[in-house]
Amino acid sequence: MEEKILKYKAKDITVKYDVKRCIHAAECVNGLPDVFNPKRKPWIKPELADADAVADVIEKCPTGALHYEMENSDRTESASSKNRILLQKDGPVYMFGDIEVQDHEGNTILEDTRFALCRCGASVNKPACDNSHKKFDFEAGTNADSSKLPAPENGESDKLIVKLMKNGPAILEGTYTVESGSMDPLTSDKGVALCRCGESATKPFCDGNHKEVGFKG
Repeated sequence: MEEKILKYKAKDITVKYDVKRCIHAAECVNGLPDVFNPKRKPWIKPELADADAVADVIEKCPTGALHYEMENSDRTESASSKNRILLQKDGPVYMFGDIEVQDHEGNTILEDTRFALCRCGASVNKPACDNSHKKFDFEAGTNADSSKLPAPENGESDKLIVKLMKNGPAILEGTYTVESGSMDPLTSDKGVALCRCGESATKPFCDGNHKEVGFKG
């Protein structure tokens, strides 16, 4: 997974922007249009608003493309109190919480509080979404089969580990809640496998079709 981080400095805050993880979710533009204006260069001007207001908006960025460093305050972003998996219609899986993404050998490739996992199979920056799902007719609903997520048995776990299988799904480890606008939240601590190839008939879960379609990731 590549990164390209640009920094925009003001007196009280530095905004860090990872171009490779931005999919134009527009939470920043809608939240503080004076600060975040894609029609202007530079498009981020943190000096145009209070530093805490800028930080509040940045923490709503679902992909983790935006982060901040306070210059005159000890404020830092904390992980949300529970790990959340938010299904996007015909798009990625947003993840919020104490997230650690690992490759198939167990090496940590990302630690963050926000992440957008590609589930169409076409991103050139896997496992991160890069909006490739918009380039073709990728379809994915926002429902999840509750039978695949039985109630948690092992108690609460602070960390959500996302383990990427070579040329296969992403295995979740830890306690998490799957949410969308079309179903009741489902909480589990089972090692469920999320589809990454885009071809599963049981989305968001893997059904083994990555082997049939020759998925690489």
